[in-house]
Amino acid sequence: MSDMPKSDEDVSKWCKDIFVAKDALLDKHIATGTFDEEIRPIGRPIKSLLVVLSWSCLLLYGAYRFLQWTQLLSTWKGIILFVAGLGLVTGIMHVFIMFSQSERSSSARAARNRVKKG
Repeated sequence: MSDMPKSDEDVSKWCKDIFVAKDALLDKHIATGTFDEEIRPIGRPIKSLLVVLSWSCLLLYGAYRFLQWTQLLSTWKGIILFVAGLGLVTGIMHVFIMFSQSERSSSARAARNRVKKG
């Protein structure tokens, strides 16, 4: 923050220069499909994998014990209820995922339209 310009004119020029550089980099990326910088491997943390595996095992064990306790899958009515519940959860998750996709947002559509026009 110490290298920021102090006067309004200098700030305006600095912002313009930054946006020109950003637009040039974006145009180059659109033309070549890559940035000039070397790819740096970031690695994958083992901790997040262990968290996902732990939760998966816990939830699967809980579901197994629940189904064993309720004997839900022992009758056709139970099987139909189980499948209907899974279908309902899957449908709701699909709707939530569709609403959260950034490609479907209005700002993403506006950016695509600007690129097509330019």
